[in-house]
Amino acid sequence: MARPPLLQLTNIGLTFGGNPVFQNLSLTVQPGDRVALVGRNGSGKSTLLKVMASLVEADTGDRVVPAGTSVGYMEQEPDLSGFTTLGDFAISDLEASETYRVEMAGEGLKFDPNRPVVTASGGERRRAALAKLWAEAPDLMLLDEPTNHLDIEAIGWLEDQLSSARQAFVCISHDRAFLTALTRATLWIDRGEVRRQEKGFAAFEAWRDKTWEEEDEARHKLDRKIKAEAKWAVEGISARRKRNMGRVRALQDLRAERASQIKRQGAAALELDSGKKSGKKVIEATGLMKAFDDRVICKNFDLNVQRGDRIAFVGPNGVGKTTVLKMLTGELAPDEGNVKLGTNLDVAVFDQARAQIDPDLSLWEALTSEQGLRVSGRADQIMVRGTPKHVVGYLKEFLFDDAQARAPVRALSGGERARLLLAKLMAKPSNLLILDEPTNDFDVETLDLLQDILGDYDGTVLLVSHDRDFLDRVATATVAFEGRGRLTVYAGGWSDYQSQKQPSGAEAKAQSSAKQAHKAEQPKKAAARSGLSFAEEHRLAALPDEIDRLGAEIAKLEEFLSQPNLFTEAPVKFQKGTDALVERQQALAAAEDEWMTLEEKAEAAG
Repeated sequence: MARPPLLQLTNIGLTFGGNPVFQNLSLTVQPGDRVALVGRNGSGKSTLLKVMASLVEADTGDRVVPAGTSVGYMEQEPDLSGFTTLGDFAISDLEASETYRVEMAGEGLKFDPNRPVVTASGGERRRAALAKLWAEAPDLMLLDEPTNHLDIEAIGWLEDQLSSARQAFVCISHDRAFLTALTRATLWIDRGEVRRQEKGFAAFEAWRDKTWEEEDEARHKLDRKIKAEAKWAVEGISARRKRNMGRVRALQDLRAERASQIKRQGAAALELDSGKKSGKKVIEATGLMKAFDDRVICKNFDLNVQRGDRIAFVGPNGVGKTTVLKMLTGELAPDEGNVKLGTNLDVAVFDQARAQIDPDLSLWEALTSEQGLRVSGRADQIMVRGTPKHVVGYLKEFLFDDAQARAPVRALSGGERARLLLAKLMAKPSNLLILDEPTNDFDVETLDLLQDILGDYDGTVLLVSHDRDFLDRVATATVAFEGRGRLTVYAGGWSDYQSQKQPSGAEAKAQSSAKQAHKAEQPKKAAARSGLSFAEEHRLAALPDEIDRLGAEIAKLEEFLSQPNLFTEAPVKFQKGTDALVERQQALAAAEDEWMTLEEKAEAAG
């Protein structure tokens, strides 16, 4: 039986506060789709995902999900009210026979099911929501920033699971490496319009830039035409008593078309001023040791930080990265060892909890209440790197509008709060920048801009992040937390660290054992083949290529069927393609079963 799309949105229209979010939006998600959903902060990505999940009802249009198709959704801030522990939430709505999946996902995500909800951090709540979604195993997974607050180990686990999953998914994420590894199609929200490209995130930026280039060229041609027609209209008054009114009306239409074009949102005006230079030696740490009860954070740790260094700290969540940062800046004393700070240091801190912003203040108050920022005697101006600026004007540089200036901080999204914190941090000169997980919540364009200004920054940067691509682009050295208080310094970013690091004793032993087992297994498997007939031996050898071929054909058919309007505009082609997809999926399942049967027979004979 032919399978229809997993989800179809047709002519969706949605308005918030009188402003249209989407108009005439249509899209289709097919079985096997792996889609990146991208766009600027505030463009409506999360809202669209909620419409797809039927958590937000559109004003107009239709959402169609075939009977028997399950859709699962993981939101940025899961609602765990009514549950005592994370485990209670994760197993809710599951059959007793399915709860083991939560345990399996919990092991990969490293979350404690016995953790009380009231004391759980945002990251722990997110892990529980991911474990719940994974255990439910829906036909379509909708993931809103699944990697936020996950450490690199957990991100790697999630990446592996999604890469081998047969379910379709649509994912919002700022993690370039994650999206590049997983996605095969891209949905791009830009000024209320949703475009689709049948290529993964790796091809997104080239596509976006080409689209904008073509748009700018078309706008430039339109402007020239309007200018020429306007000149004709003015000069025609003196040259003719009776003008061509049709041409005048055409000019009015051109002007209306130009006025209706929505201006692209600019980039935030990120700028860092390193102010006075620090001394060449910024931090000298020798023999640092810190422990809490029986948990050792670091021991015998030495680090020399020179002016201009960009040093990244990587390791699992809870290992003590923030604690080490606090010791290096003098905020926290080590149990053993010494920290010497260099001269003329002006430190600015971007904290992962965004605790530097009172959520009950307005954006205006959050800036003007900051000691050292407000211009003396002026409640509407602040000092920005030594120059007075109007509060609203400065907020606009960070993409906040007039109405938001008086709104409370608690009304902001995660990305907007991060931008506000950057606005506070960048208003003052600094020559030592502490960035504790700055990449959470930012869109790709803002991350690109932040990377660029860090490259031009004259000061020194200490950085904690789980974004592998960002680490590769920014870090000149990486401090890795390698267990039992051992911290090792590697040259370069994440990829450099991965290529340089030596396996631990346990890892090396496991790798050696695996190699020996593999060598021992080869003659055993060869001997096992004697339990098969000649035809079966030949068939077993041929099946892997057949399985690969069927997989490639399935991928091509899925790409063909993922065209947004194919189902409505070419139903016959859609039906034929769907029938072919089902046929090959059944053939693939049969080939895999046959391969398994022959392998088991060969091993039994051995």
